[in-house]
Amino acid sequence: MPQIEVRPALSTDLQYLVAMDHSVEIQYVWQMERSLEEGQVSVGFREVRLPRTTRLQYPRSPALLLQEWATRSGGLVALLGGKPVGYLTLSDERAPATAWVLDLVVDAPHRRQGIATALLLAAEAWALPRGLRKMVLEMSSKNTPAIRLALKSGFEFSGFHDRYYANQDIALFFSRLLR
Repeated sequence: MPQIEVRPALSTDLQYLVAMDHSVEIQYVWQMERSLEEGQVSVGFREVRLPRTTRLQYPRSPALLLQEWATRSGGLVALLGGKPVGYLTLSDERAPATAWVLDLVVDAPHRRQGIATALLLAAEAWALPRGLRKMVLEMSSKNTPAIRLALKSGFEFSGFHDRYYANQDIALFFSRLLR
């Protein structure tokens, strides 16, 4: 099996990155439950199995990804055999001392091979020398594979934002301190 190489993204990578299959097949979603009582609001999430497997489209369009690329603080590309197979974009301006992972994508044929984990480790190596001490991942509440990756990687649920994405999906946030 070829070794995963992670390097900073180049402008010449963009055409390959936006052409990747950003969609994911899902069987579960995190469903939000809200309870409003006098003097108290309770919000919880629970994993719910869907009646059938469905394809979840990425919440950002390729055009928006290209437009927003220049506003990111950093971008990393994962390569297998010299070919881009995944990427991650970061911002260090959304919260103090925090690396915010905005996009984490692995092309469909290369998933479940450790590429996303390699990108997260490289993002940590990018963040620490910049004095960033926390990392936040954002994802759709429907993206169960990303949620499971976050939990497996030591991230903890740290919040949500209703109707965060253009498609009105809920964004979930997972965070952890950097070592």
